[in-house]
Amino acid sequence: MPRPRRPVWYLVCALAVALGAPTIATPAFADLVRIAVASNFNEPAREISRLFEQATGHTVSMSTGSTGQLYAQITQDAPFEVFLAADQLRPEAAVAEGYAVDGTRFTYATGRLALFSTQPALVRDASTLHTTSFTRIAIANPATAPYGAAAVAVLKALGVYAAVEARIVYGSNIAQTFQFVATNNAELGFVALSQIAGHRRGSRWVVPQDLHPPIAQDAVLLQRGASSDAARAFVAFLQGPQAAAVKARYGYDHID
Repeated sequence: MPRPRRPVWYLVCALAVALGAPTIATPAFADLVRIAVASNFNEPAREISRLFEQATGHTVSMSTGSTGQLYAQITQDAPFEVFLAADQLRPEAAVAEGYAVDGTRFTYATGRLALFSTQPALVRDASTLHTTSFTRIAIANPATAPYGAAAVAVLKALGVYAAVEARIVYGSNIAQTFQFVATNNAELGFVALSQIAGHRRGSRWVVPQDLHPPIAQDAVLLQRGASSDAARAFVAFLQGPQAAAVKARYGYDHID
């Protein structure tokens, strides 16, 4: 009677042991983690996911969008296991409405807002908003994107909202808002600092945090990930030192 064939992963592991290869803390079975990520955290999440995959052998599948859009998908049975929002409201609601696991919500980052233009001399500081040197200013939809709500708060705090309101163009999320500015469809716009942290091109003003409510960003384990060791491992990894280093490099404030 022929012997059953060994799976490929078993043969690879057996060969590694035979050759005395160093071992890492890999799980018994690699799995797929499906995460929903607010647009402002797209690039950091990709880096963190790569580090997580290298450390654990699991694989991460990411979907990005505005926090409001992602939450609407979660309520419509989207197959996400972890939710990284740009606010605290939606993760809190996800727990209250039974879409997330109680006791797993935590603040993974505090975002920063920046006024940005590709034109080197256009943005100086808050005084730029008092001028007529621009015809269009981009902000994310304040109804669904916390960075958009923060931008409106800044305009009102500076007393310029009425003066610039007719010049506002709305992105569906912070990623589209950044594209409006990057492609010069708007001369300037309020973007996430993380989107411009990797270069010094153009001109920018990092908005003082006392001009808008804090952009505290919460994560939560969703019910679809409740029984997934891989999803729980990702949530733990997001709170670890490797993830913290990535977040700091993209301009997110430290979380105690």
